[in-house]
Amino acid sequence: MSWGTELWDQFDSLEKHTQWGIDVLEKYIKFVKDRAEIELSYAKQLRNLSKKYQPKKNSKEEEEYRYSSTRAFLATLNEMNDYAGQREVISENMTSLIIGELTRYVQELKQERKSHFHDGRKAQQHVETCWKQLEATKRRFERDCKEADRAQQYFEKMDADINVTKADVEKARQQAQLRHQLAEDSKAEYSSTLQKFNSEQHDHYYTHIPNIFQKIQEMEERRIVRIGESMKTFAEIDRQVIPIIGKCLDEITKAAESVDHKNDSQMVIEAFKSGFEPPGDVDFEDFTQPMKRTVSETSLSNSRADGKYEPKFGGKSKGKLWPFIKKNKLMSLLTSPHQPPPPPPASASPSAVPNGPQSPKQQKEPLSHRFNEFMTSKPKIHCFRSLKRGLSLKLGAGPEDFSNLPPEQRRKKLQQKVDELNKDIQKEIDQRDALTKMKDVFIKNPQMGDAASVDHRLSELEQNIEKLRLEVQKFEGWLAEVEGRLPARSEQARRQSRLYEAQNTSAENSCAQDRESSPDGSYTEEQSQEAEMKLSATDFDDEFDDEEPLPTIGTCKALYPFEGQNEGTVSVAEGEMLYVIEEDKGDGWTRIRRNEDEEGYVPTSYIEVYLDKNAKGAMTYI
Repeated sequence: MSWGTELWDQFDSLEKHTQWGIDVLEKYIKFVKDRAEIELSYAKQLRNLSKKYQPKKNSKEEEEYRYSSTRAFLATLNEMNDYAGQREVISENMTSLIIGELTRYVQELKQERKSHFHDGRKAQQHVETCWKQLEATKRRFERDCKEADRAQQYFEKMDADINVTKADVEKARQQAQLRHQLAEDSKAEYSSTLQKFNSEQHDHYYTHIPNIFQKIQEMEERRIVRIGESMKTFAEIDRQVIPIIGKCLDEITKAAESVDHKNDSQMVIEAFKSGFEPPGDVDFEDFTQPMKRTVSETSLSNSRADGKYEPKFGGKSKGKLWPFIKKNKLMSLLTSPHQPPPPPPASASPSAVPNGPQSPKQQKEPLSHRFNEFMTSKPKIHCFRSLKRGLSLKLGAGPEDFSNLPPEQRRKKLQQKVDELNKDIQKEIDQRDALTKMKDVFIKNPQMGDAASVDHRLSELEQNIEKLRLEVQKFEGWLAEVEGRLPARSEQARRQSRLYEAQNTSAENSCAQDRESSPDGSYTEEQSQEAEMKLSATDFDDEFDDEEPLPTIGTCKALYPFEGQNEGTVSVAEGEMLYVIEEDKGDGWTRIRRNEDEEGYVPTSYIEVYLDKNAKGAMTYI
C-alpha cells in the first residue's frame, strides 16, 4: 500500500491532508500547554492555601498546634505543599518533554513537507513542459503535411494545364518536393518528441511521483507515531508522580491516625489547670429577721459584731467563688462607682445642687441576689492599690515570680523561665569557649591577633553568665517552693485558695463597708467594718507600695462644684483644673487626679475634658 501508486493523481489532496496533520499536531501542543498552565496554577493555589492556614510565628495560633489534632492538620498542610510540588513537576515535565519537543518537530515537519511538495511541483512542471513541446511539434507536423498536400495538388494542376510553360511546371514540381521533405522532417521531429514525452511521462508517474509521495507518506506516518508517543508521555508524566502523591496521602492518613483524643484532653488539663480546690458549700444566711440588722448566730454580720474579721480559709466561704468569675468581670469590681452620676445643676448657681440627688435606699435582698449583683455590678473601689492591681492584671503585667497565677500555671511558667535562662547560659558559655580558643590561638600565633583584645569581651561574658546563674537560682527557688507544695494537693490548693480568697474577700468587704453611703444605696452595714478592712487590705498595701501612678491622658475643668462624700469620689470646686487619668467608660464617671496622693471619680457631666492629642483627640463632656 503506497500513496505513490494508489494516489498518483491526488497531489492536491495530499497537500491539504498533510497540512491538516500539522494543524492537528499544533492543536495538541496547545492542549498540553494549557494543561501545564492549569497544573502550575493549581500548584500555586495549593501552596497559597497551605500558606494561608499555616500558623503564624510567635502567635497564639502556634501554641494551639501542640494538640495532636492540630498537629495532624499541620501535617496535612505540609503534605499539601508537597502535593503542590508534584503538580509543578507535572507542569515542568510536560513543558520540556512534550511542548518543547513537539514544537521543534513541527518546525522540522513543515520544512520537510515544503521540500517534498516542491519536488512534486517541479516534476509536474517538467511533464507539462514536455507536453507543450510535443504539442508544438505535432502542430508543426500537421501544418507541413497540409502545405505539402497543397503543393502536390498545385503541381498536378500545372502539369495538366497545356497552356503552362515547362519551366512553371518544373518549378511547381520542385516546390512540391520541398514541401514533402519538410513534412517528413516534421514527422520525424514529432515522432522523436512523442517518444521523449512518453518516456518522461512514464518516469513521472511511475518513478518520480511515487518516490515523492512515498516520502510524504513516511513523513505523515512519522507525525502520527510522534503524536501517539507524546500522548503516551502525557500519561507517563502523570503516572510518575502518582507514587509520591500516594506517599503524601499516606502521610495525611498517618497523621490523621495519630490523633489522640485522650492525650489532647490531658494537654487541656495541663494548659488550664489552676491547682485550686473546688469551692466549699455556701453558708445559709437567714434574712427572715426584721429589716433592722441584729446580731444573731444566723446573721451575715455575726462574725463581725466585735469589729473583728475572721475569714474562713479552709471551710465554706462565699469568697471562694471568685475563681469562677471571668477576669474582666472580676476587674470590673474594682472600677468606678455603680451609682449613676448625679445630673448637673439645673441652674448656674454653685449651690443649686451641691451633690446631686441620691437614689433612695432599697431594702435588703436575698443572698443569691447579692451574689448576682457581686458578679455583674461595678461596686466602688476600696483602695487605689487594689485598682492598680486590677489594671496591672488587665494589661498583662504581673510579678516576676508569677505569683498572680494559679499554682499549676505558675509552676509551668517558672519551669519555662528556667529553661529559657539555661539556654541563654549555654549560648554565653559557647561564646566564651570560642573566644577562649581564639585567645589561645592568638597567644600561640601573635601575628594572627592580639590576645588582650578579647579579655574585655571574656569578662563581659563571665559577668553575664554569673548574672544568668543567679537568675536561674532565684527562679529555681520559686519553682522548688511551688513543686514542694504541689504533691500535697489538698493542703497546697487550700493555701492558694486562701490567698486568693483573702484578696477577693477584702475587695468585697471593702465594697460592702461603704454601701451605706454608696451611690446605689441598696445595702447598709455598720461603720465598725472599717477595722475589718484594714486587716485585709494590709497585704495589698505592702505588695503594691512601689507601683507607679497611672499616667495622665489629659486635663479637665470643673464646670460645677461637686462634693465627693462617697469613697472613691473626690470633691472639686467650680473652675478648678485637674488631671484626667481615666476616661468615662460609659457609666458616667471620669477618674481625675489633683496631686500624687489625691485622686478619684467625679461625674462626667460636671467637667469639661481636654484629652491629649496622642490619646484619642480632644473631647468635651457638657
